[in-house]
Amino acid sequence: MGKWQLLLNNTGVVAMHMALTLQNTVLIFDQTSSGPSGYTLHRSSDGRRCLGLPRSMTDPNCSAHSVEYDIGSNSIRPLRLQTDTWCSSGSILSDGTLLQTGGYGDGYRRIRYFRPCSDRRCDWNESSDSLMDNRWYASNLLLPENDSTIIMGGLRTYTYEFIPKRSSTERSFYLPFLHQTNDRDQHGNNLYPFLHLSADGNLFIFANRDSILFNYKNNTVLKTFPRIPGNGSRNYPSSGSSLILPLDHANRFQKVEVMVCGGSTTGAYRASRRKNFLTGLSSCGRMVITGNIHRWKMEEMPGPRLLNDMLILPTGQILIINGAKQGTAGWNNAASPSLQPYLYEPTKPSGKRFSVLSSANIARMYHSSAVLLPDGRVLVAGSNPNNRYTFRNVSYPTELRLQAYVPYYMSESNDRYRPHNVSVQYAKDGANGVPYNEDFTVRFFLGRRPSNLVEFNVYSPPFATHGFSMNQRMLKLRSTSLVRENNGWFTAVVKAPPVPTVAPSGYYMLTVLNGGIPSTSTWVNFINP
Repeated sequence: MGKWQLLLNNTGVVAMHMALTLQNTVLIFDQTSSGPSGYTLHRSSDGRRCLGLPRSMTDPNCSAHSVEYDIGSNSIRPLRLQTDTWCSSGSILSDGTLLQTGGYGDGYRRIRYFRPCSDRRCDWNESSDSLMDNRWYASNLLLPENDSTIIMGGLRTYTYEFIPKRSSTERSFYLPFLHQTNDRDQHGNNLYPFLHLSADGNLFIFANRDSILFNYKNNTVLKTFPRIPGNGSRNYPSSGSSLILPLDHANRFQKVEVMVCGGSTTGAYRASRRKNFLTGLSSCGRMVITGNIHRWKMEEMPGPRLLNDMLILPTGQILIINGAKQGTAGWNNAASPSLQPYLYEPTKPSGKRFSVLSSANIARMYHSSAVLLPDGRVLVAGSNPNNRYTFRNVSYPTELRLQAYVPYYMSESNDRYRPHNVSVQYAKDGANGVPYNEDFTVRFFLGRRPSNLVEFNVYSPPFATHGFSMNQRMLKLRSTSLVRENNGWFTAVVKAPPVPTVAPSGYYMLTVLNGGIPSTSTWVNFINP
């Protein structure tokens, strides 16, 4: 069932957004328009003293609204956001830089970058370029072309655009699908659309209850998929979650299967405004989006869930964590926190895939997030259904405690099976990555005879917000040889993904699994030579 760890009592900042960096740190940031946070700065952005003065209690410029969490030292440092990132979006580029877009007010059309560094002196940088349209509750996806990103949707924004622009005259592109899926009286129900890159290079777009396969290069809808069965909606503010199940070398990464879980029932948003919290959806749907036969296969979770995060664990299992059982997203719009995570095993027979894990003791509802760490734990933070930092006299106070969920595979009883000291060696001396479809070497220590199944999985760290982990992706790679050296060391030859449409270039977390027990991950870089 796993266990929970309390890491910090106060991060200072609500984890509305989180992203793991190449330097094994985690960016945590909120909005800047929520007033003073829980982290008071020594000086405001204009140089005036804050700490110890009365103005620190009322002036939001005296507060940090973003921090960087160092996993190794279990510590945080403040960062400075210049514009409002409320309900914004992001993607991690090929060099590990976080591209961060949109927000609210002065952040509607802003483009920001955070390039992680080893000396802990890096900070947010605002681009002089701007987005073409307001992007509040939009979604981002990294495309197969080098560091090209698509930004799609937003509140009353039915367009998409690219960063960087493909020409000096390019603007945004209207997508009728976003208009058609908008529920005007329910605050959209198509915001933060679920975007997934199919292995053929086209986009799967899911909004509200409907989905399409989209060629972004020529603005063409290639397929309209069946509507997911059942009532209710899956996107913000109904706020279910979605991911692509792990891609496998066994079928040349050509079987792409999408999974959507949770959400709110029909009418939940308007009902929640009257403090009538309707029970959420307990259904999940799976659908293969490649090939010619497309049908949703529905399953029931152990209970209703919305505002939930879905993460792919190093084992290829799915963790469903955080959220609520009733209501919808928005200020004080939900009730009954979902404290028990669910583990989903995609390869088991239907009806035997879900199990209930160890219960948390902290409610993680609206504006909470979760990310996978290299050591296999899941970092969990945030929750603030209030429009200010509010710690008393409310049903669900602002939550600044930082936790880790520790899955079953990290128990001491599994240590004897766990690969250790994993390292990657590129074929060419001095190379900074492995080109597509080429071999690279993985070396690790086991100290015992390996099981009959040694696997090599790679994972693209996502940008997590509002229950959706943008750009999350796992691939099961092929190993062509495994050789035992002296004293318990092993060397394997592993084949890189074939093309960028299968795995866009950049840094991935590589995990070695021995009989289903994962190592601590190390970083591998897939490059376009």
